[in-house]
Amino acid sequence: MTTDHDVELVLDFLNTLDLDRGTDVLDDPLAWRAWLAHRALTSGPPTHVRAVRAGLRAAVGGPPAPPPPPVGVRVELVAGIPRLAADDVTGAVLAAASRLAVLDEWERFKVCPADDCRWVFFDRSRNRSRTWCSMRVCGNREKARAWRERAKASL
Repeated sequence: MTTDHDVELVLDFLNTLDLDRGTDVLDDPLAWRAWLAHRALTSGPPTHVRAVRAGLRAAVGGPPAPPPPPVGVRVELVAGIPRLAADDVTGAVLAAASRLAVLDEWERFKVCPADDCRWVFFDRSRNRSRTWCSMRVCGNREKARAWRERAKASL
């Protein structure tokens, strides 16, 4: 597994909840099964999956959530190389998150501060200073709002 694969898995999992659209992939059994099948993963108990997602979103700057229940992850030797392995989606996501934390990449996960967005993104900037999920959408909207407020105040 590569770092990019881990990043994409964690991002995709955290963004199964889309606050902007008011949708949750976990609420649609067909969409959830398709999400899992696309990644060759199996589901765990829905309450467990939601708890892990809420805990990880809280860990990257989302709303506070209680710590999720323990998840089974094991170490296997594959072709003489140790690797983290899991039986379901929550284990796979937490294994990916653990690999990224070991590589000091975990802090690059951020939640867009736009109240109508709250999308989780991965900050690939050199100095880790990116603020918005997208400068074209959320960043532009916020800068335009701030400019209007400054222009209004100067009248």
